[in-house]
Amino acid sequence: MENILTHFDQNGKASMVDVSEKEITTRAAVAVGRIKVNLAAFNAIRSGKSEKGDVLETARVAGNIAAKRTPDLIPLCHRLELSQVKIDFMLHYDGLAVEVKCTVKLCGKTGAEMEALTGATAALLTIYDMCKALDRNMRISDIYLLDKEGGKSGQYHYTENSCSD
Repeated sequence: MENILTHFDQNGKASMVDVSEKEITTRAAVAVGRIKVNLAAFNAIRSGKSEKGDVLETARVAGNIAAKRTPDLIPLCHRLELSQVKIDFMLHYDGLAVEVKCTVKLCGKTGAEMEALTGATAALLTIYDMCKALDRNMRISDIYLLDKEGGKSGQYHYTENSCSD
């Protein structure tokens, strides 16, 4: 498969990809990320009772909104009619971290990778915002596309060996 940058025209200018001739198919994308926090922030997150409210529920709403508003943030993204945005959290007690997973589904002409990545990132940023009074040393990391399915390129699953570090 030839690797070409599709967001540039023949003159090298930024351009939205023309998807008008593509078929409508079912598509899904899953992105994950992590935020490491101190014990006070972790306990506030776990209890659902920070000074600003339930951290995870607020982050869930923020992730949903961000996924739906991705084209407002990423200039060449298409506006998609998402059929589902789902934000899940996993608390890692041993490392005092929260893992966020954003799943996006739709029927359309282009994939939802950017929407999943944007949703996960916004959820992580919201956790940071809500806990910064307890921990200014939080670290957001490891945001990446975990899975994608549908469309011409088919299925993709992240593997450690595929990273181009």
